[in-house]
Order: sequence, then structure tokens, then C-alpha cells
Amino acid sequence: MPKVVVVYLSTSGNTKAMADAIVEGAKSRNIDAEAFNFHEAKIDDIKSADAIAIGSSTFHYKMLPPMEKFIDSLAKANVSGKPGAAFGSYGWSGEAPGMVAEKMRAIGIKVIDPVLRVQYKPEEKDLEESKRLGKDLAEKVKKSIKK
Repeated sequence: MPKVVVVYLSTSGNTKAMADAIVEGAKSRNIDAEAFNFHEAKIDDIKSADAIAIGSSTFHYKMLPPMEKFIDSLAKANVSGKPGAAFGSYGWSGEAPGMVAEKMRAIGIKVIDPVLRVQYKPEEKDLEESKRLGKDLAEKVKKSIKK
């Protein structure tokens, strides 16, 4: 079964809630999906995934530095050409999801636009958007497998 891996770094639980909703959306399209805190994510899981979603909360106008290093480490994982998504929550400025998408594109991941940004705690409509992103990613996986 095709697989989507969602990796997130969440400081207050908001980005984690989005990650869980992305997984739920992908699973609703008969795609295996799993969310990992980036501390638990293993490069082998990401290499074997058919698609990758990465989320980071914004802190001081940037993505969190450990997530930046993590994405840089994926360059060696041969993930180029895979579908991907970037997402995250923020309190004031919200730059991290865009930065995540930029870094993902730089290593060859085909990121779905627009990136998903949610201010503060995700409300029901935000979680529905997160599920929609999971569904969209699942559809991209199905299309890429048919090729």
C-alpha cells in the first residue's frame, strides 16, 4: 500500500494537531499514513515513503532550527521527485511553512501549493483544511504510482 509520512516539530501542539489531521485525510483515501515528531522520524521511513509532508511552527520569524537541519539531512535520502506538502502553525508572523516548502523544493520534492498556515490553535475549519491537504497528497501519490 502506498505511504505518506508526515514529520512535524510542534512547540505547543498546534502543528501536531495539523499533522494528525493530514494523516486522517490521507487514510480516508486508502493510503497508509503516519505522523512522526521529527525526533522520532527515521530517514529510512522517509526514503520508503511515497510522499512526505513536513510541518514546523514559526519562531522568531523562522522555522525552528532543528527542523531546518532535519530537512537539510533529507538531501542525502534521495527523496527527489516525491510529492510533498508543507504546513505549520504560528502566533504572529507565519513564515515557517513557506520556508519549509522552499527547502523541500530545493531537494527536489514536488510541494503542493499553497502551503498550509494556521494561526494559533487550529479550529475545526483549519483541521478540515489539514485533512484536505492529506487527501490532496494521497491523490498525488496515486497519480505518481500510475506513471
